[in-house]
Amino acid sequence: MESLILSSLSEFSKSEETQAIAITSNLAWNATDNTNWITITPSNGSNNGTINVSVEENLALTKRIGILTISGGSISKTLTITQAAVEDNSNTSGTLDPNKAPSENFDLSTWNLSIPEDKGNGTATTIAVSQINNKYENSKYFYTAADGGMVFKCPVDGFKTSNNTSYTRVELREMLRGTNTGISTQGVNKNNWVFGTAPSTDKEAAAGYDGEMYATLAINHVTTTGNNSHIGRIIIGQIHANNDEPIRIYYRKLKDNTLGSIYFAHEPTDGNGNEQWYELIGSKSNDISNPSDGIALNEKFSYSIKVVGDSLTLTILREGKSDVVKTIDMINSGFNVGGQYMYFKAGVYQANNSGDDNDFAQVTFYTLEKSHSTN
Repeated sequence: MESLILSSLSEFSKSEETQAIAITSNLAWNATDNTNWITITPSNGSNNGTINVSVEENLALTKRIGILTISGGSISKTLTITQAAVEDNSNTSGTLDPNKAPSENFDLSTWNLSIPEDKGNGTATTIAVSQINNKYENSKYFYTAADGGMVFKCPVDGFKTSNNTSYTRVELREMLRGTNTGISTQGVNKNNWVFGTAPSTDKEAAAGYDGEMYATLAINHVTTTGNNSHIGRIIIGQIHANNDEPIRIYYRKLKDNTLGSIYFAHEPTDGNGNEQWYELIGSKSNDISNPSDGIALNEKFSYSIKVVGDSLTLTILREGKSDVVKTIDMINSGFNVGGQYMYFKAGVYQANNSGDDNDFAQVTFYTLEKSHSTN
């Protein structure tokens, strides 16, 4: 029987550092990573062995994440490599700086932002990558909190991103092209990524394949008015494809509850089945009692969306509590065929369009990191 067992790794410090992975196996194996700041020695071997994983010094103000993949025979396993951020010399506490714009506290070099203001044609305004990284802030929608977090505040009323969209949003959209506007925002190209099970030509054409997005955040406010099915419901993270969403993460707190629920939707492409719903904490119900293990407003927690091939895993992490993990198999969802492209989204996507115009949702992010495998 094939066997490939890996030991775990701790988070790396901000400095240059090396840790060892013990491999217990009866196979020939090889190791790859998806970044330019990780070095693996050796990158291949057979049977039992040790891999030394070295990281360069992290000069950024945010934690960074890489993915290490070790494969042998028919087995492929991944390890997430995390490295702490460097301390900002102007901020001796090492925390986020409340006096800086979001792009100075977070790596927003491959994100743009949608806000619900009219860009002149009746649809929402997009803040381009170059704009958001020029110390952009907006006191109504997107700004730095008193504790240095990145605030997304989204009203019920406002302009939508298209005529086909029912809800407002203050949301980041992954833009792997950065400021190279010569690359189209849509398509299998260097602005977007694909699943690792996509055709090889698509993997070569895309900016990367597979990926992980990791966020730490707190929900500050949810809507308290509107239809019973809408109250207290927001989307805090997504993978968006051409026309569908492999995952939408919902937080929902009902008006009379002190704690909220976490659940997600998986939407296959047309002809590949109905939308699927998965409850991780509490319930998506319109009338549940207070979920005993729910998440309160202003309580910090983290989520990780991870895709490896046709496998999608959502993990909810909370200090002092066990991780809540759900993995689904997307092999029959239609995203592994030619022409399907992906991008991450994070922030606040309203899921209430029936509340009072001045009702709103607000979320503060404290970490936002992502990574992809590359050829």
